[in-house]
Amino acid sequence: MSKVVTTAAEAVADIASGSCLAVGGFGLCGIPDVLIAAVAARDVTDLEIISNNCGTDQNGLGILLADKRIRRITASYVGENSEFARQYLSGELEVELTPQGTLAEKLRAGGAGVPAFFTPAGVGTPVAEGGLPWKYAPDGSVAVASPPKEVRNFGGRWGHRRYVLEEALTADYALVHALVADTEGNLVFNKSARNFNPLAAMAGRVCIAQVEKLLPAGDLDPEHIHLPGIFVDRIVHTGPQLKRIEKRTVAQEH
Repeated sequence: MSKVVTTAAEAVADIASGSCLAVGGFGLCGIPDVLIAAVAARDVTDLEIISNNCGTDQNGLGILLADKRIRRITASYVGENSEFARQYLSGELEVELTPQGTLAEKLRAGGAGVPAFFTPAGVGTPVAEGGLPWKYAPDGSVAVASPPKEVRNFGGRWGHRRYVLEEALTADYALVHALVADTEGNLVFNKSARNFNPLAAMAGRVCIAQVEKLLPAGDLDPEHIHLPGIFVDRIVHTGPQLKRIEKRTVAQEH
C-alpha cells in the first residue's frame, strides 16, 4: 500500500479526541505546521502532547493550545507562550516538565522498544524526588504532583554515582516535518530542523510526515537517510515551508 496521502486533512482524519501526539520541532524550527493546522481544523479535544515545547501564541502547537484542545503536555521548554503559562497556572492544563536530554532519550527509547533507562539528569531534584506541580487547582494549590522515581547507584566505570529511572514515551500518532522523503517514507531533515523530528517519529505508533520534497523510491542515497521508512506510515507532500523566526535578532551597525 502507498504511504503517500493526498492532503494533510486526509492524513490526520483518524486522530480522535483523547489521542496522544508526539510532535517534532524545536521552537518554530522544523515544526509540522501543516499537519498541526489540519488537526486544528478538526473537532478533536483532550489531546495529550509530547513535544520539546508548545510553539508560540500564534504558531505551531500554540494554535491547539489557544483553542483549548490540549489536556496535558510533556515538554522541556515552554517559555515563549504566554497562554501556556496562563492555562498552567490557572489549573486548565497539566504539564510534565522534563529535562531536554531526558525527553529526547525517552522518545528514542520508546521507538527502539526500550521500556526504561537510568540517567544522572535530575538526581537530587524534584525530577527524581517527586513533588513537581503537574497541575494546579483553581485556587493555586497543587492538584497533581509528580511521583518519586526509583534511584539506584551504579559502580564500575559509572563512578558509584546515583541514577534515576526514566520510563520511555510512546504516542498514538507522531507528527513530523522533513525536507525530503521518498515514497517508501525514508526521511532527510534539514540541518537543525532534524532536532526532535526523528525521535518523535520513532515514538509514534502511526507516524505522519509532511515533506517539502517527495522523490520516487530508490532516489535517495542510503548513506544520506536520517530516518528509515520503517518508522513512517503516511507522507504528505506540502511543498516549501514558511520559515518563521521566534525572535529576530540582527547585528548593530558600528
